[in-house]
Amino acid sequence: MQVEGLSINLATIREQCGFAEAVDLCLKHGITAIAPWRDQVAAVGLDEAVRIVKSNGLKLTGLCRGGFFPAADTAGREKAIDDNRRAIDEAAALGADCLVLVVGGLPGGSKNIDAARRMVEDGIATVLRHAGAAGVPLAIEPLHPMYAADRACVNTLGQALDMCEALGAGVGVAIDVYHVWWDPDLANQIARAGEMKAILAHHICDWLVPTRDMLTDRGMMGDGVIDLKGIRRRIEAAGFHGAQEVEIFSAENWWKRPADEVIATCVERYRNCC
Repeated sequence: MQVEGLSINLATIREQCGFAEAVDLCLKHGITAIAPWRDQVAAVGLDEAVRIVKSNGLKLTGLCRGGFFPAADTAGREKAIDDNRRAIDEAAALGADCLVLVVGGLPGGSKNIDAARRMVEDGIATVLRHAGAAGVPLAIEPLHPMYAADRACVNTLGQALDMCEALGAGVGVAIDVYHVWWDPDLANQIARAGEMKAILAHHICDWLVPTRDMLTDRGMMGDGVIDLKGIRRRIEAAGFHGAQEVEIFSAENWWKRPADEVIATCVERYRNCC
């Protein structure tokens, strides 16, 4: 039986499965929407990944990831631009709903976060025409402030939407509950995103207490403290009714379990908790 409204970000079983095996497993559980990572696509080759996607009628709720624009010098920034153009082309070939941007943190040796944010906005602006020509929306994903230095200097939904307003058409946001659930202005910013028609993706997992590793200890839905149903209600009220995409990095738990068990649990928790 097909599971409507659920997508699996393939990072959730990245340690157990390659791209083709992960697709087969999702299909076994009635899931026809996925979000792969570029390294997973590269491992099988873009042409083969496209064939797998098309032959199985899969929907891609996103491709992870572009971004990482800030760099210490012009050569580094240009290298990032070139990589983002390649990512856009890959997303277009796969028919992804969007290219998710993890925008990047401080360049090596820098303490100037404002300059890093300017590099991010300049970088997105530089690739935006290419993305528009390819028909690929760019989804800025604000990350929790604990990642500001090394992964993403855009840390609230409000910051991401400010950037969307400055950049114009073709840019929106990916709302990942792991990164934004704590924000006291979240409800207002989700409503604002709806007014802007800027919501491109909705990622789900849970925040564990305690969290033992800030990157690889995300929880399965229902195992933590995030009000998943409440956030979803706000997102739907804002006009987004796309799939909820499960994205779990879990080095000591879910990545060590059989992939079939992980996907079965995702389906069960989606139905009961989300």
